[in-house]
Formats: sequence, C-alpha cells, structure tokens
Amino acid sequence: MLKDIVDVQPLDGYRLKLRFEDGVEGVVDVAQLVPLTGVFAALRDRNEFVAVRVHPELGTICWPSGADLDPDVLYSRVTCTALPSLGATARCE
Repeated sequence: MLKDIVDVQPLDGYRLKLRFEDGVEGVVDVAQLVPLTGVFAALRDRNEFVAVRVHPELGTICWPSGADLDPDVLYSRVTCTALPSLGATARCE
C-alpha cells in the first residue's frame, strides 16, 4: 500500500495537509495520531511543528527533531481505509 508523500503544508493546530504520489490529498491531525510526548514532544513547539518537510528518500514527513510518521498510517487516515497488515478498520473523521 505504500504511497509516498510528495507535499506537506502545516495548518492550524496540529493539522497537516498531505498530498500523496497518486494525487490523493487530505488533512490529518497529528495530535489525534500520536501523543505529543517522547520523540513527538518537540512538536508542541509551533516553530518545530511548522518545520515539517517531506523526506525525499523515505517518502514520508519528518521534523528537524527526528520525529517522523509512517506514510501507510497517514494514507489510511486520509483515505479512510484499513491498514492491510493490521486488518483494522481506519478511524475516519
């Protein structure tokens, strides 16, 4: 299912607008995906959060602090589809 992320735009709060290589676009709320603790604690700083970028080799998003997110999880959230490896139903908003 791996679809590379080709563009990311930070929005208000902890939301990101993502565009995938197949043209699918959508918005995800990072705070609803992961707790903002541990490796993600730095994202509470707005300057760190908006410094998000697409990692060209990994095809996902990352931050200067080293945090990154699985593109399969992000694609599943945007498209409201289950992750094949988990067989779980995607949580859609």
